[in-house]
Amino acid sequence: MDALVVLIPILPFIAAVVVGVGAAFGVINGEQSENTTSTIAIWAISMSFLLALVLLGQDFLHQSKGYYTAGMWLTSDTLTIRPTFTSAGFNIQLATLFSVLLLLITRFSVNYMHREAGFHRFFALISLFSSAMLLVVLSGTAVLTFIGWEIAGLCSFLLVAYAYDRPVAAQNAVQIFVTNRLGDAGFMLGIGLTYLWLGSVDWSDLSTGAAELGKGQAAAIAFCFVIAALTKSAQLPFSPWLMNAMEGPTPSSAVFYGSVMIHAGVFLLIQLQVLIDTVPLAQWLLLLSGSATLLYAYLSGLSQTDVKSSHVFAILGQLGLMFVECGLGFWQLASWHLCAHAVMRCYLLLTAPSFMANAQDIPRKPLVSVLTNSRRIFVISLQRFWLDQFTGWGLIRPTRRLAKDLSYFDDNIINKLMGVPVPTMVATPAFAKASNPQSSEDLNQNHGVIHTGLVGMIVGMVAGCVHWFEERMVLQGIAKDSLHAGRVLGYLANKFEIMVLRPRYLVLFVFITFLVAF
Repeated sequence: MDALVVLIPILPFIAAVVVGVGAAFGVINGEQSENTTSTIAIWAISMSFLLALVLLGQDFLHQSKGYYTAGMWLTSDTLTIRPTFTSAGFNIQLATLFSVLLLLITRFSVNYMHREAGFHRFFALISLFSSAMLLVVLSGTAVLTFIGWEIAGLCSFLLVAYAYDRPVAAQNAVQIFVTNRLGDAGFMLGIGLTYLWLGSVDWSDLSTGAAELGKGQAAAIAFCFVIAALTKSAQLPFSPWLMNAMEGPTPSSAVFYGSVMIHAGVFLLIQLQVLIDTVPLAQWLLLLSGSATLLYAYLSGLSQTDVKSSHVFAILGQLGLMFVECGLGFWQLASWHLCAHAVMRCYLLLTAPSFMANAQDIPRKPLVSVLTNSRRIFVISLQRFWLDQFTGWGLIRPTRRLAKDLSYFDDNIINKLMGVPVPTMVATPAFAKASNPQSSEDLNQNHGVIHTGLVGMIVGMVAGCVHWFEERMVLQGIAKDSLHAGRVLGYLANKFEIMVLRPRYLVLFVFITFLVAF
């Protein structure tokens, strides 16, 4: 029964493909197809939840093997990657929890997204994200985890930019995408170092081989994966992206940044607890970043006046506390904290749109004395420690400058060297030019060959030679030069033919042919 674990991430992926392809080809379109789309998405994630529940029961009865390997995926020299899945322990417990939360959010989205222009696109992305996150928590190898990690990030980018015609949504999506690429670089480097020093990319091999690594090697691998976890779970100094992520629809905010994806960094740390326990530097990094994030979230959250912003800093505070727990080695507590927070935050974010109606009779609490007694602290809290500006200055602006430099390099070096790929000549039939010389001259004046770059110069030279030949030997030479040249060439050809057809030359030609052949 361990083989059932493979179907858990595959079923939502199939639903995403069916909905996406149907919407792309117009088979699923408009309000009349909303029921079809939602039914496909709900049934897929429901089946994943039931399969996870079966495997969870098998694990509680101690009948589970713990893993399943679905054949061979890639073999290159000493690198061997098998699609291995974990079917027991905390992985299957978290997969069960995530699948039921994803099911609830998908069902909630049916009414919430009704008659939205991107209804089918939304459900295709939610199904793809469900597949990616279930792949993250069930993968037994770092490569498969990274694939799910990247697909989940892509879905996050696309759903933050759900209203892509709004500049703020598009800009926030790009900022989130760029920031998360830093963590992805750390993840990739960690995979590479793990293979370099352990010869494997399986999580189990990393856990068992952590004690055999040198201190520097273990620290390097742990540091890479910790950076990936800090970025994905929006810990300092990467926290500002979470605030911008709330631009998407409420269900996507609940599933991405309240209950599921935002906890991926904590899950990665729990997956690597054996390695991190051997690296004190990584533990200190988790403690410092988690504590700083907790303090930042508390002070910034005191001055927030809208529901989603308040939730953002509450989420950051809880995640910071989880990182502190991981840094102190309280792995079991961090696991329980993750599960409890995912359930609670999912409910709170889903009820955020109706919060004002539910809380209208509840009096507002006054600001705490920390803010009322200190104008500086209040300004700092209101400006969120200016981290958005620092992030834009240190990350977004350099990225834009790099893109601008690359564009300048293309426009001023590559294009000048290769030539601008634009139509520079008007091909006119030769006999049309001959019949109307004036129009030919006008065309040549207005649409001549543009000599741009090395390739353009070569093309221009070839075009000039062809043009000269056409003018001299075809157009102008019809009545003059070409007739005389034709007579001369014909006379020479006749003489050559008579000479070649003589017997001695035929014998010599046959003899040379045999020599070349043998």
